[in-house]
Amino acid sequence: MRHHYSSNSIRKFACRLIAAAMLLALSPISRLRAADDRAFPFPYVQEDLPNGLRLVTIPTDSQNLVSIYVVVQTGSRNEVEPGKTGFAHLFEHMMFRGTELYPPQKYDAVLTKAGAASNAFTTDDFTAFYTTFSKEDLSQILAMEADRFQNLDYAPEVFKTETGAVLGEFNKDSADPSFKLEEVLADTAFDNSTYKHTTMGFRKDVEDMPNQFDYSRQFFDRYYRPEYATIVVAGAVDPKVVRPLVDKYWGNWKRGSYQAAIPQEHAQNGPRENHVDWPGPTLPLVTIAYHGPAYSDTDKSWAALDALSTLAFSDTSDLYEKLVIREQRVDPLAADFAPHFDPGLFVISARVKHPEDIQYVRDQILATVKQYQTDLVPSQRLANVLAHERYGFALSLNNSQSVAVTAARFIALRRSPDTINKLFALYATLTPDDIRTAARKYLTDDERTIVTLTGKGGAQ
Repeated sequence: MRHHYSSNSIRKFACRLIAAAMLLALSPISRLRAADDRAFPFPYVQEDLPNGLRLVTIPTDSQNLVSIYVVVQTGSRNEVEPGKTGFAHLFEHMMFRGTELYPPQKYDAVLTKAGAASNAFTTDDFTAFYTTFSKEDLSQILAMEADRFQNLDYAPEVFKTETGAVLGEFNKDSADPSFKLEEVLADTAFDNSTYKHTTMGFRKDVEDMPNQFDYSRQFFDRYYRPEYATIVVAGAVDPKVVRPLVDKYWGNWKRGSYQAAIPQEHAQNGPRENHVDWPGPTLPLVTIAYHGPAYSDTDKSWAALDALSTLAFSDTSDLYEKLVIREQRVDPLAADFAPHFDPGLFVISARVKHPEDIQYVRDQILATVKQYQTDLVPSQRLANVLAHERYGFALSLNNSQSVAVTAARFIALRRSPDTINKLFALYATLTPDDIRTAARKYLTDDERTIVTLTGKGGAQ
């Protein structure tokens, strides 16, 4: 099954990626003994091919496994033309439709013989394709992946079948009230940004996809080019072996010339609200979002707001203790400030147990935001939160695939794992005043959007 991840479904991902190298020494995969405090301590080799393709090779202590991620810096953000949304996600599917050399049955047979696991996911900013396998199959897998990225081929009838499957996935997601809320929130909060639509796209565009065969070929020709792609190879590998194989199979991939004119969002000129009447029974949902800055490993604003999301709204926060544990009005309560290439949303969400508590929960969340704009968080509380995130991240890097996906997600933003180290250094400089300054600058009434959802006939 191929699957996608929207920006809001990658919950707290970035905050988990501010790890300390010294804790990684506890992992059997690590070669290092905390020689420094880099957040990404694994040695890696970063190389650029003449055609613009980037290769990042990360040797680890894995005895036999290798994980390859091919990151294409094309997500729903790149869907700039009216009526043409959802195509980044569509190509997560289409890329498994085969080539003349490797039709789908042969492609799957090679993976099965190699005992490989393969899949893909789509986000607002990128699409990633990954395969994990034994090191003996490195050459075969690189060759097969290179073939589909350069020679993908599909007939109109196959295209219609796959677009029908995508519409089915959209309909399945639409049966989830959380998906509908996310969809309405994006459409309400954004005017110009392509983040206005979710990764799945607007419904009317997804319904029209079967008629867009010619455009699909154009989309592939524009974005599936080496200058948009980075290959991450992590595990039981030697960079001196990997590079010649990539040159052999990927070196003739032709560079493109297309550059999308991504529209930029203007400042919101006042608070906005919307409401979703869900046709079936469900618990009420409350979402409060603010326009925040784009991901940065040099400016403190993004890091400060990400830390604030944990300080104010995680399961260790005072508000969580009040609303979820003590008063039992809400479950769950969370905040998400996912890293985005362009300015995104700082989203606070709550599922309310009783409709009569919706206004109360809204007021409590807004009061908490005001509190962080006024008061300084205790220094020890900030230190404890950052230490907790460091520990959680360190424990997660326990196999080649986790190392590869960690690198891949940041490479999608800056094309280098080094941005993890830069971000970590930025976190180390955060002060209580930085948290308050970010709250005052970004969590303002004028940049706020509130969307609520209530169902019919009681809770499910």
